[in-house]
Amino acid sequence: MNTLATEMTPDLIRSGSSMARVAEAAEKTGLAIRIIKMPQSTRTAQEAAEAAGCEPAQIVKSLVFENSADKTLCLVLVSGVHDADMAYISEHHDLDLNRCEARRVRDETGFAIGGVSPIGHLTPITVYMDRTLMQHETVWAAAGRPDSVFSVDPAALAKAIDAEIINVRATG
Repeated sequence: MNTLATEMTPDLIRSGSSMARVAEAAEKTGLAIRIIKMPQSTRTAQEAAEAAGCEPAQIVKSLVFENSADKTLCLVLVSGVHDADMAYISEHHDLDLNRCEARRVRDETGFAIGGVSPIGHLTPITVYMDRTLMQHETVWAAAGRPDSVFSVDPAALAKAIDAEIINVRATG
């Protein structure tokens, strides 16, 4: 891990901030997380992996889509080494998902793209989680800011957010 990283203890997290929402959501659901603020961006999976000192496969990319069926937002959590294959997801999971506008993502989740956390959203959101994330003891996800991440057990995360575990692409 980056030696200049700061572990964000409750006394360091500004009240009312997006990071505070993440910490509060973790506490409310009993999810044990460790929030780290990095001196550099963690906006991309590669940047986050380098900063956290982990493999890119352990990075959780939070992708927000609009479900065409009901126009609600849903969150697809994808391993840092994968892309969500929308044709595959549509065919195998009967989901017709479309990208949505950044403004809507911010308005409904409370997070800017690059800092969308799996927890702490302003409104409830349906979550789908890449099955390959479950292969790791620890994964790293955005903590509400483009420079902050948290570590978590992926099975505990999936349970806390009631995520449906899916394949996001054809496996080899």
